[in-house]
Amino acid sequence: MVSVSRHVLDARNLLCPMPVIRTQQTAATLAVGEVLEVHCTDPGALVDIPAWCRVHGHTLLDTQTHGDELVITLRIAEPSRPGC
Repeated sequence: MVSVSRHVLDARNLLCPMPVIRTQQTAATLAVGEVLEVHCTDPGALVDIPAWCRVHGHTLLDTQTHGDELVITLRIAEPSRPGC
């Protein structure tokens, strides 16, 4: 069985659009299939990050709320080609 790397991004206390921008920056450094767990406090991220995943082909694995903290987990996809 192949082990998949899991990465954590701390985007807590950042306001829109920074959680999704930091997610995009971090995702660009990861390999296809790796998992990124984004911890944030901006409620808009519950809409913004899943929408960003749909546009870029990443897989949204889970969303959780722990008090004021949101945890959004996604799997990195192949980079999209220009024009797609």
